[in-house]
Amino acid sequence: MLIDLQLHSTYSDGYMTPVQLVEFLKNRGVQVASLTDHDTVSGLEEFKKACKKFKIKFLPGLELYVKLNGKKFNVLWYNFDCSSSELHKLLRDTQMRRRGRVRGILENLVKKEGFILNIDRIIDSYNHYVPINHVVDDLIKLSYNRKKVAKILNNSDFRERDVIREFFKNEKYGVLYESYISIKRVIKIRKKIGGQLILNHPGKYGKVTEDFFMQLKDLGIDGVEVLSPHHSINTIMYIQFLARKIGWRMTGGSDYHKSEGQHALLQNSWDYFKIDSKFLKGVSKIIK
Repeated sequence: MLIDLQLHSTYSDGYMTPVQLVEFLKNRGVQVASLTDHDTVSGLEEFKKACKKFKIKFLPGLELYVKLNGKKFNVLWYNFDCSSSELHKLLRDTQMRRRGRVRGILENLVKKEGFILNIDRIIDSYNHYVPINHVVDDLIKLSYNRKKVAKILNNSDFRERDVIREFFKNEKYGVLYESYISIKRVIKIRKKIGGQLILNHPGKYGKVTEDFFMQLKDLGIDGVEVLSPHHSINTIMYIQFLARKIGWRMTGGSDYHKSEGQHALLQNSWDYFKIDSKFLKGVSKIIK
């Protein structure tokens, strides 16, 4: 059975609305899906209704940036109580911290480089998580700004990652850090509102070690994302081995944000990567 338990919509840093995303999944034969936007659950109701329409099983989902003793990583959270006021306060705190950081960088770009930006309009257009990829789109939308970016980068054919590295990961203007939350705080809330916490795409950030996995298991993390386009086949095999060894559940997701466009032969991870539940031990406890 094809599943996809990591997806992003326009409510965070994706490029499809929840409804468009479900239509995309339906066309690829997906039977179970979870919308896991960063730091927000605002798109879940829309996603749920679309899943019901297209006969796809819906799972409440969320992706969080967390930390433990100086280590930073990501977790996915499934099947929790979306109405929890404590959860909403947690998410709002992370959203406000991020908004302040983005605003500070944009103000520096105007002050130090002369970019033309309506900062209030840009910030206020994102009611939840402020997605840096969309802010980059806003930055270069104006021809004047795009030419200035090309001049500073000395490259007229720049890519999004080039802009992020130069203007949002640069001490000159300010470094945009994610709003990391203590994993212990998340686990404390999880005890009240339920669900499963999953370490996601650990291979992306070099977080695949038995000691680290055991540390998280002892804290109460339920499993790990095994099938991910961020993982090499060797990484997938090793994560699978560790998950079986320590008794963790396994999940998988495409981390879909958008398709490439511009006549690219490979448009997205679903062109070459499928997530079949039969390869994921224990996933049935999550998608039941």
